[in-house]
Amino acid sequence: MELPRHVDKPWGHELWYAVTDRYAGKILHVEAGHRLSLQYHDTKDESSYLLSGKLKLIKGESADALTETVIEPGHTWRNRPGEIHTIEAIETSDVLEVSTPEVEDVVRISDHYGREGTSAH
Repeated sequence: MELPRHVDKPWGHELWYAVTDRYAGKILHVEAGHRLSLQYHDTKDESSYLLSGKLKLIKGESADALTETVIEPGHTWRNRPGEIHTIEAIETSDVLEVSTPEVEDVVRISDHYGREGTSAH
């Protein structure tokens, strides 16, 4: 895979800057008013840092136990395998994400763009 790799998303885009057999690194650019899928990963473990903008971070152990936190630049968080999560951009935002290399490990519970249940880009 040639890097960096620009991947268009319905909510903005990803810039993949590292993909190895041990880790992956991306910058997520999320346009204001857009939201990623409500999702979890079976294996993938990821940590994130909000570089710019303002987000709602939505997480929980189940879809019935989600909490929302408004976050600003400098906030960090981790999404462990099985933990349900999403982010919603209050302002256009850039997120630095590092993870284990299972980049296709996405189970979408709900999605504003019709991608439920898939790992499709």
